[in-house]
Amino acid sequence: MRHQIFGKKLGRNTNSRKHLQESLASSLLVNGNITTTLTKAKWMRAYVEKLIKKSQKNRLAAKRQLVPELTNAAFKKLIFEIGPGFTQRSGGYTRIIKLAPRGGDNAPMAKIELLVWDKSKTVVPPKSPKPKKVLKKVKVTSPKVQKENEKH
Repeated sequence: MRHQIFGKKLGRNTNSRKHLQESLASSLLVNGNITTTLTKAKWMRAYVEKLIKKSQKNRLAAKRQLVPELTNAAFKKLIFEIGPGFTQRSGGYTRIIKLAPRGGDNAPMAKIELLVWDKSKTVVPPKSPKPKKVLKKVKVTSPKVQKENEKH
């Protein structure tokens, strides 16, 4: 019996489960939808909705929490497109559609997708500044050291 045990294990250890969750979430945010097993889709839904809710706040602390969990492309799309597009919505950002079972092992499959967000609310990402030219450092030495260097 699994009394008072929260969550799914999905036949993986903790680190594998965490990386699976992050990669599935990044793929969903970049592509808009993914096809996976029904169990993984249901398991991932809560995680993705929490990420979207964090991105709506548009605060530095929230962005710092999101950076290590997503790929660069997924982070940018979440912060500049998806988060601002869902500001009028308080939840329910994803939809799960059941599909036919997988051919090999007859596992129940599902398609998880993001609902349509308001494209007019998207934010233009700021341009990164041009890198500054680095000046060469000149080594300053004492007069004694200069005289010794001149002798040699």
